[in-house]
Amino acid sequence: MIKFIIKSVLITASLFITSLHSYSFSTAVNCNTSEINPPTIKTGADNYEKYLPLLKDKKIGIVTNQTGILSDKTHLVDFLLEKKIAIQTIFAPEHGFRGTADAGEHIVDGKDPKTGLSIISLYGDNKKPKPQQLNGIDIMIFDLQDVGARFYTYISSLHFVMEACAENNLPLIILDRPNPNGSIVDGPLLEKEFTSFVGMHPIPLLHGMTIGEYAQMVNGQKWLKDGVQCKLTIIPCSNYNRNMEYSLLVKPSPNLPNDQSINLYASLCLFEGTNVSMGRGTEKQFQIYGSPYLTKTNFSFTPKPNFGAKDPLYNGKECFGEDLTSYPKLKQLELKWLLKAYENTSDKSKFFNAFFTKLAGTRKLQQQIESGVSEKDIRASWKKDLQAFQIMRKPYLLY
Repeated sequence: MIKFIIKSVLITASLFITSLHSYSFSTAVNCNTSEINPPTIKTGADNYEKYLPLLKDKKIGIVTNQTGILSDKTHLVDFLLEKKIAIQTIFAPEHGFRGTADAGEHIVDGKDPKTGLSIISLYGDNKKPKPQQLNGIDIMIFDLQDVGARFYTYISSLHFVMEACAENNLPLIILDRPNPNGSIVDGPLLEKEFTSFVGMHPIPLLHGMTIGEYAQMVNGQKWLKDGVQCKLTIIPCSNYNRNMEYSLLVKPSPNLPNDQSINLYASLCLFEGTNVSMGRGTEKQFQIYGSPYLTKTNFSFTPKPNFGAKDPLYNGKECFGEDLTSYPKLKQLELKWLLKAYENTSDKSKFFNAFFTKLAGTRKLQQQIESGVSEKDIRASWKKDLQAFQIMRKPYLLY
């Protein structure tokens, strides 16, 4: 009888302990719902309680375009006007204030038909705001959606805006936004001799920083003319880290129509320095590539004028290549398509053009491809520079 009672007690205790373990596990899962349903990312623009007080009774200049929106898709300009903020001038980057101009297309100054505000283009011959264009402005705001690639020119516009603000003693407020390729740091570093509007600073092709972080690096490294520094205020994103997925609310530019194109952009944009099309003039921009000079494949397309490409490369000519619309998400700069296209082109002497070294930021990449260096060895040649860059950028990271 005693043995039976002891056995019963042991069984009961065992069940109780098991129950406790089950309860603890259940509680742990319930306590970590933030991992299952993480808080919604808020951009700097959506954190308006942090910047509206700074704008009170001030005259404002604003650098923005169609990407400068709040989570409900209200444009920042409209939002600020509604809050009685005195906007003096809109400054527009490549593609214009409404983001409809082709890459490289000349944009004239004008007025916004909706608000009547004057618009000054920061593209072409006027990349840097002139002192007279800043007259009467107390504070500048910068709100553009970047995609994390060195040759995406919004960060070049940032450089010149910072420089103008520093030289004219104007404070600059940056409304930060997530980088949709923020987890990737990859590619060759820019060499100084190849500095241009598609590559201003010695950073890798994919830099893995937000606009706000990048601005802090430009300031901290004294990359502005004569080492001047801009008085910066960053309004950071909330509930964000660089490893999170982030889908843009609007196209950042005419030829980046979706998340897939934004992820493939840095890898396929190198084709701009070759005789290969990356889909301008189709509905699959930066998701396909091809040319009339590649070995015929199972995929072809014919570019035609469309939104964002009034006269696309190979207009009306059949191009042979590859469809990447369903390709898995990239976690690095991908070179295999560039190498494959070079190998399969009918006349290799006409494959590269002078723009390639500006995009690559170095002459070495073209030389490596022409010499038949493997992708593995090309990537290995970046390792030392990438490690040094990661160390250099660390103090400037916000997330």
